[in-house]
Amino acid sequence: MATVRLAPVLRTFVAGAKTVTAEGNTLAEVLSELYRRYPALKEHLQPEHELSRFVNVYVNDQDVRYLQKLETPIGPNDTINLLPAMAGGHQHN
Repeated sequence: MATVRLAPVLRTFVAGAKTVTAEGNTLAEVLSELYRRYPALKEHLQPEHELSRFVNVYVNDQDVRYLQKLETPIGPNDTINLLPAMAGGHQHN
């Protein structure tokens, strides 16, 4: 089973867990299992067919946008990190 690490802001949707495990051969399959167990997580990660652009997803520290996105292969020893994109910055007047 792959290990899924969640940023603090997402932990409320998985009963406060820092990590959860899920099975699947692709990122889409792993996420489907997570959505089945934690339905509220879906609207924050994948409200449409594709992943939200406000969430960064890494498999073994590699951004899935530069891999195969939802079709990225997942092995049993892989680690998936789910990190909401940080917004903000310094605004000049």
